[in-house]
Amino acid sequence: MMNKNSPPAGILLIFSQTFAPDPAAVGQHITDAAIAMARRGHTVRVYASSRGYEDPTRQYPLKENMQGVDVRRLRFSSFGKKNLLIRIIGTASFLIQCFFIGLLTPNVKGILFSTSPPMIGFAAAWIHLLRRVPIAYWAMDLNPDQLIMMGKIKARSFRAQLLERVNRFILKNSAAIFALDRFMADRLAKRGDFAEKTNIDPPWPHEHVIEPVAPQNNPFRIEHGLQGKFVFMYSGNHSPANPLDTILTAAIKLKDDPQLRFVFVGGGLGKRQIQACIQEHQLSNVLSLPYQPLESLKFSLSAADVHLVSLGENMVGIIHPCKIYGAMAAGKPILFLGPSPSHIADILDEHEIGWQIRHGDTEGAIAAIAHIRNTPQAQLNQMGRNAQHLLRERLSQETLCNRFCDRLEVALQLHH
Repeated sequence: MMNKNSPPAGILLIFSQTFAPDPAAVGQHITDAAIAMARRGHTVRVYASSRGYEDPTRQYPLKENMQGVDVRRLRFSSFGKKNLLIRIIGTASFLIQCFFIGLLTPNVKGILFSTSPPMIGFAAAWIHLLRRVPIAYWAMDLNPDQLIMMGKIKARSFRAQLLERVNRFILKNSAAIFALDRFMADRLAKRGDFAEKTNIDPPWPHEHVIEPVAPQNNPFRIEHGLQGKFVFMYSGNHSPANPLDTILTAAIKLKDDPQLRFVFVGGGLGKRQIQACIQEHQLSNVLSLPYQPLESLKFSLSAADVHLVSLGENMVGIIHPCKIYGAMAAGKPILFLGPSPSHIADILDEHEIGWQIRHGDTEGAIAAIAHIRNTPQAQLNQMGRNAQHLLRERLSQETLCNRFCDRLEVALQLHH
């Protein structure tokens, strides 16, 4: 690790379409890493989109210094997620701008990129080849794997084969690869012999903004009429990769129970399904809310009695539902909808912090909900404390972010 008082050895460029204060998870983690690297004495410059990822009407400053990080936001680099064509245009514009920035910026020591937008690594890999600048790939999700499993494209299609070739090109040229769990690392290993440069680093919880808040003192519960209710909450990106059909069907069957509330907080393509279901079935027990500001996260996450975490049956190793960490930081038990083995199932098997049901098992979901409601509050509280203890011991932001930065410094030779 470099001495904080030593002069910077060069610029660490970070390319990420999303960055704080945008609430998208990828951007929040990129922000944490950027700030941590700046605190270590590195010169960090981030290029992100000037518009919100979910809400393109939100505009951010084109230039600002965020805790030592030089943040520069690019115009015409994101136009929202209304349809695929708009997303492709925004992605292409961002890639082209970053490519020329990477080529023309003097004294670049290394480049960090993730999967926002997809294929940003293609631009970074060409910069590496043309300038011999080392690059690091932080894999937050995997494509074309996700598109294939969701039925968007066929595995043998030209588009899938092209994306696969680009992936191998990016992986081959990266000095370091960061996978979020062992299942993701296994998928990446099938693309080539990258074991020596692959690190398994789970995303960390934002403990600095998340802490348990007592129900009686929680303004979020009061504002949304949740006092005296038993609340199951899903908080984060609503995606077909994280199906919620089973819990929605259960909510419909339990709609006459006045004490139950199902709260869905966040955004994404799957949000329409929640809102359509509420309207079609006139559900007073289901509440749909947008992403909450980071400074309000402790109130919204603490408003749940139990947090819902979902992972699609075929999504193991393709995406990583990091929303579990926020729930754990808030000291809440987990009800996991998804397959086993998986990263979340591993955690639940090893630690008494929640329950698991399979997708499609509506009766099992209803039975689990009844069982959870009949669980003594003291036991639920203990499960929440178990989750917090696990975070502090093995998955804290300090531990994981420091380990990530250590490995990044070595891979990009930033410690010299």
